Amino acid sequence: MPNLGYDMETGTVVAWLKSVGDTVARGEHIAEIEGEKAVLQMPALAAGTLVEIVHDVGTEAAVGETIAFLETED
Repeated sequence: MPNLGYDMETGTVVAWLKSVGDTVARGEHIAEIEGEKAVLQMPALAAGTLVEIVHDVGTEAAVGETIAFLETED
């Protein structure tokens, strides 16, 4: 779970904008995350393929917790 706000401690996955097996570009929005004050779009931190979603829609995760795995193109 990325830190999308100054005082964010947890976030809830509102929607996955990409599915397992989809290729994503760095910076492309892959999920919508709800924090305490707003719903924000989460960008991919690297280019690659989304290989696993760990937290489904509606689940809450702590900042720093893995919510998905991206296989990079290195």
